Amino acid sequence: MRPLEGITVIALEHAIAAPFCTRQLADLGARVIKIERPGSGDFARGYDQRANGLSSHFVWVNRSKESLALDLKADASAEVLERLLEKADVLVQNLAPGAAARLGLSWEALHERFPRLIVCDISGYGNNGPYRDRKAYDLLIQSESGFLSVSGTPDELAKAGCSIADIAAGMYAYSNILAALIERGKTGHGRHVEISMLEAMVEWMSYPLYYSYNGATPPSRHGASHSTIYPYGPMTAGDGKTVMLGLQNEREWRTFCEHVLQQPELADDPRFDSNFKRSAARTELHALIVQAFASLTAEEVIQRLDAAGIANAHVNDMGEVWQHPQLQARKRWVTVSSPAGDLPALLPPGINSPADARMGAIPALGEHTQAILAELGLDTSG
Repeated sequence: MRPLEGITVIALEHAIAAPFCTRQLADLGARVIKIERPGSGDFARGYDQRANGLSSHFVWVNRSKESLALDLKADASAEVLERLLEKADVLVQNLAPGAAARLGLSWEALHERFPRLIVCDISGYGNNGPYRDRKAYDLLIQSESGFLSVSGTPDELAKAGCSIADIAAGMYAYSNILAALIERGKTGHGRHVEISMLEAMVEWMSYPLYYSYNGATPPSRHGASHSTIYPYGPMTAGDGKTVMLGLQNEREWRTFCEHVLQQPELADDPRFDSNFKRSAARTELHALIVQAFASLTAEEVIQRLDAAGIANAHVNDMGEVWQHPQLQARKRWVTVSSPAGDLPALLPPGINSPADARMGAIPALGEHTQAILAELGLDTSG
């Protein structure tokens, strides 16, 4: 039995944050009924056609769900929602600010009728405050949270290459819903979970915030290199390929000089004999490291780093990640079905066997509408 079998989740969701949350609930066995607009559905279905003609975003966050096509503005939808919520354990929504309340789906409106229901609202800035009604796309939250100020190069800002603000919000929604289910098991009462993308991202800003505490100078932008530890970042080998490496302490610095650079005298060079000096002189030190690597291929550099016990990594592109030997060895890829045929999917982190996760199909728009309406005892002839 999977942990959330028997739990029903109603999802008024689109894009990434809420769908990522509910997909993880589905992974653990919950039944997730995804309510979509008839005709167009979740607008993330139209982002691209890269996964056998399906949207890459949609495929990632919507497996194992049932799609119910329902016009929430139509009078008939109220009865459908009422019957769904009578049997539901969780309602998750990331509609536009105020939209759920206008539909009578606020926590305050629902709690009296459904005292065991857990209601999770996901929004950009929260249900109150001066920013409540502002549009909040992932990039905009990366900007407001300060993430962009510490990401990129000295000359140019750079966003995260994935929807990091949406993912952060989805993760906190997921974990808070799990906690609310545990609490309900003790008290018998549901809980209101409110997740702000801004607050999720500011929590993730962690060390840059405290590093800048009380007016201190914030971390500067250094591309893929660490902003305050050096050498810690990308280095180019003689074959033009990039190796990522990282040193954490003075012992590793000495080992790096002796066994990787094979220039032991650098360990005690007064320009580089402590981390803050190396960080301040990173341009000069970077040139010395690249010069030492110029006669080596990237794989030869990695062999030296491994032999010296220095942390390192390949700079993989997406094609190389699909073929990553560690994921292959641990059998992390499984197959899920979709309207466009079978597609690969990564087993959820923390799940050790395909049998322990629900790895169901990606639904077609409205695929389960008739079955759900019939289950609720409603007319399916329309």
